[in-house]
Amino acid sequence: MKIMVIITHPNMETSRVNKAWREELQKHGEITVHELYAAYPDEKIDVAREQQLVESHDRIIFQYPLYWYSTPPLLKKWFDEVLLYGWAYGSDASKTAGKEIGVAISTYGTEASYQSTGFNRFTLQEILRPVEALAHFISADYLPHFALNDTSNLTDERLAQSKKDYIQHILGVKSLAVR
Repeated sequence: MKIMVIITHPNMETSRVNKAWREELQKHGEITVHELYAAYPDEKIDVAREQQLVESHDRIIFQYPLYWYSTPPLLKKWFDEVLLYGWAYGSDASKTAGKEIGVAISTYGTEASYQSTGFNRFTLQEILRPVEALAHFISADYLPHFALNDTSNLTDERLAQSKKDYIQHILGVKSLAVR
């Protein structure tokens, strides 16, 4: 299985979590690491290149910090420009069918804050529902998400453990798809 992680962090050098995850991912030759903001600092996406990358991988993980309960802007733009009618969806589209799509996300809030009774009023699974819907729409299988919460209070030990857990998750996660 060919795995690609698409990292979308608008300022990677200031990131503690996403930068650490990226460094860990880069130690694993079987995982392609693709950083959108590094590849497209002008935010002009090479659609043909991105589609070729998607076509050449079986599992695609979108890694990003939760951004106002959504994705960073460049990832939303990537969805809009890369996942085109006739390629990703539509009667003759098949390029994303059967691919596996997942999310790895970091949040400022605590795990408890992402509950129906918590500060944010919604679980991460509910907040990530648009990505799950996207996966379904393009005939891909949606994977359980990976999350690291409460990043403002993150110890070095917890960050180190999250790197190990993240790699295990990416390599071993099973689809939520019902067949």
